[in-house]
Amino acid sequence: MMRSVGTLTRADLAEVINRKMGLSRAESLAMVESILDHMSDALERGENVKISGFGTFLLRDKNERIGRNPKTGVEVPITPRRVLTFRASQILKDRIAKD
Repeated sequence: MMRSVGTLTRADLAEVINRKMGLSRAESLAMVESILDHMSDALERGENVKISGFGTFLLRDKNERIGRNPKTGVEVPITPRRVLTFRASQILKDRIAKD
């Protein structure tokens, strides 16, 4: 059974940096923002982002294809697009595995 959990936010990440590293709250939040900006910039340039021991953010270009409206059965073209996926590392998978 899946249980409902909270959401980890930028502020939560900054709070951990503040507590563990001793940086001020403003410095901690700036560090989180800087990391996320760097990751976003790399993805925008078409680069994948790999964080060792955590996982990889992968970009994939999908070609145009024909889809079908499930209610009416009418075929419609689905435009080509770029999608972002996340592939967890084996280390992360092992940490979150349920018995």
